[in-house]
Amino acid sequence: MMRTDHVGIRALLLAGAATLPFAAAAQTVPGDQPTTQGATQTDTQAGTPAAATAPAEANDDLQDIVVTGQTTRDRPLITSSADITYATREAIDRRAPRSTADMLELVPGIFVEATAGESSNNYSVRGLQGGGQRFVQLEEDGMPILYGGGGADFFFQQDLTIDRLEAVKGGSSGVLTVNGAGATINFISKRPNFKEFEGAVRLTGFNYGLKRADFYYSAPLADNLAFNFGGYVQSSPGVRRNPFDYAGYRIKGALEYRLPGGGSIRLSGRRGDIETAYYASAPYRYDNGDPASIPGFNIQKDNIGGDAFTSINVPVSTFAHPSGYRPFRYRDGIRSLYNQARLDIDVPVSETISLFARSRYIDYKYDFNGLFPGSGTGNAGLASAVDYLTPDPARSPIIDVLRAGFAAFPATTRFGIRNLRTGVVLGSDQTAALNALNGNGFLQRTTLNHDAVHGKDFGSNIGARWETQFGAIKNSLTVGGMYYNVKRSQDQSATASVVNDVKNNSDIYDIVALNGANAVIGTLTDSGLVSYGDWGNGIRERKDETVSLYANDEIALGDHLRIDGGIRWERDTATAFDGVSAATNQAVPASQGGVIRTVGPTFNGQYAPTNVSRTGTDGKLSQSKIAWTVGANYLFTPNFSIYARYADGFQTNNIDPITTIKLYEAGLRYQYGRLFTGSVTVFRTNFDDQNYNFANPANPAVQQNINADLRTKGVEVDVLVRPIRWFSVDFQGVFQDPKLVNLQLDGVTDPGYAGNRPERTPASLWTVTPAIQLPNGLGEIFGRYKYIGKIFADAGNGVALPSYGVTSAGVTLNVTEKLQVAVNAENIFNVVGLTEGNPRQGQTQAITDGYFYARGIVGPTYGGSLTFRF
Repeated sequence: MMRTDHVGIRALLLAGAATLPFAAAAQTVPGDQPTTQGATQTDTQAGTPAAATAPAEANDDLQDIVVTGQTTRDRPLITSSADITYATREAIDRRAPRSTADMLELVPGIFVEATAGESSNNYSVRGLQGGGQRFVQLEEDGMPILYGGGGADFFFQQDLTIDRLEAVKGGSSGVLTVNGAGATINFISKRPNFKEFEGAVRLTGFNYGLKRADFYYSAPLADNLAFNFGGYVQSSPGVRRNPFDYAGYRIKGALEYRLPGGGSIRLSGRRGDIETAYYASAPYRYDNGDPASIPGFNIQKDNIGGDAFTSINVPVSTFAHPSGYRPFRYRDGIRSLYNQARLDIDVPVSETISLFARSRYIDYKYDFNGLFPGSGTGNAGLASAVDYLTPDPARSPIIDVLRAGFAAFPATTRFGIRNLRTGVVLGSDQTAALNALNGNGFLQRTTLNHDAVHGKDFGSNIGARWETQFGAIKNSLTVGGMYYNVKRSQDQSATASVVNDVKNNSDIYDIVALNGANAVIGTLTDSGLVSYGDWGNGIRERKDETVSLYANDEIALGDHLRIDGGIRWERDTATAFDGVSAATNQAVPASQGGVIRTVGPTFNGQYAPTNVSRTGTDGKLSQSKIAWTVGANYLFTPNFSIYARYADGFQTNNIDPITTIKLYEAGLRYQYGRLFTGSVTVFRTNFDDQNYNFANPANPAVQQNINADLRTKGVEVDVLVRPIRWFSVDFQGVFQDPKLVNLQLDGVTDPGYAGNRPERTPASLWTVTPAIQLPNGLGEIFGRYKYIGKIFADAGNGVALPSYGVTSAGVTLNVTEKLQVAVNAENIFNVVGLTEGNPRQGQTQAITDGYFYARGIVGPTYGGSLTFRF
């Protein structure tokens, strides 16, 4: 990429300070962007057009300023007492992210399970067990995308309106935002251009079928008024084989007015309507100790879902859906729809005091149609077709259905399967044909999870900053308050399961009763459905109304020592109601075929408190907690500093107990000319009272509870070496030792788990990225090797998923000053990598006859983009 000399600009901003490098590309970060808590920044570079910002090059100096996790204006990273990183627009483009989760891999210490597709992925921080999004807050321009944090990637996708990513792990994160005590990932938008118009168009395509067009435009309207507008449209079947294409768009715009006396008022909005594919677990086999594909199903690119799941009517309580049916539509995938309005105000009252106000309102919904092979039944649901049709409790995963079949059709000689697509019937006595089915002879149970959520989330952050100086002592005090009002309703009714085979674009089968001549005398299932209401009646409502008061003080004692501390008090008044299940399950509609005659757990139209022992009969519970932190940084030279930090934070969980996290960390940052830049951080993290529910494998409609403490110690390394000007090698790594302690299942302590590693948590993960800068600003060639250490599929550490490493590469060419071409290839060597086992199988998983369920990365993908700037 093109390179420019921006040392002069840095000198004006930083007066010779030096800052920490990270693996992302470097640029001077504009000082007028919003901070996490909303304090204003200087307008030194406001409106700088994209062409004038620093281009991508390896970050080889320590002078960059970030605004996330700090409240002092223009404070360089070298002086920070928190673990902060950032990635420029160029670094994001180099990563070529296919999801929001992919971008989080730019932040050391974040373990990402980006295997679900474009959304609904999992990420965790510093040894917390995988499978969630707790303690990690995703923000856009310093405000949470959603108050609770979880589910934010449904409603945020990067595009050309995003200027950079900034992140802080631990430290002040738990004070300056809500539900982000582990980490805050802040996506910072480009600000409107007040000097001249600028724009860009980008066309992107990948071999799996992604087609996307991004656009961005900004221009001044008057001396103190400017706007910008951008977004994207796309169509994609997802990274695995799929007969369906999912389309969507996101648009975003802002109008900003600069006040005559300084400060600004900015009104912005965004809207998204996006469909995406979703992938859950799939069957694997072990081949000489390594995970591999089952014959007839290529685990690197195949997909269980397809035409057979286009639309299936599932019986449900008429109180949930008056028709008595709720359609599952795999054709729709996940559809996320949202509208947001936002207002940002920054007003300097004097040379030392400034006020800020941030508020945003988002109305959102998603309609989730996801397939979960092996859910509930686990490995027991993956069996030969012969076993499925054998009325033996020790063999058939559908023995209850077969028993009901004998009762409904007394003349039954044997059972068979009927392919819903072809109509072909195979009886249990046709063992050769059954064993040859798709080259593997397997059938499986697949859960149809239709989950719809509608939410409204209002948030505001109002405060002031007071900066003073007494000789060599400088102090910056920020105080403020946050208010959030959140409502969320959920409809997960009509969760059901079908019998299908193991192949790409799999077929669903009806179970049929046969006579001695293998003629069909009755059908036990309807559209392959073998159970209804698998996960309960599925109706829920949640509300949170929270108030936070916070203060953060940062003091510089001369040129070397900086001490800062912050505190936040939050009170959450929450309500939780679940739909009441009827005493007698409702009958299926009379027209419904099969031997299953009720809809399973039946919503009766009424709601009751989720946990009356905690909330009382009104379902309401108020809880409060204090988060606090203190840190210090000592700058020995402009190129060498050390820091230490303690933070005590928490996560609210509606009416469930507040969970806590305590973080201890210390680090050093050092640069030696252009040759070496690096940081090392040692940390210890205590997660207390981690509480969540999971499905009982024997009865998925029953939720079990796990509560545990986690202890993690580790070291984080971030090093850049540039032996010559045109070649660099960047290394990011985390090496940690996470352990479970005090684990309870349904309130009963189980010492058998003590010392185990938390599920889905690697002990090591690291990335190395070599890059070659092409001459004359022509561009760059880069590679990337990402290593993920062994993880366990369960808290019982019964199934170990092997370590793996993924190799990627890319080329960026600046054809002209305005035209850029980029090519990227992922998983070049077709490595098999598993990010989780079967989380719905319980906490003690196993491998059965060499087969198991897991979710893994895809095989090689490649594509590129064409960007034109004007």
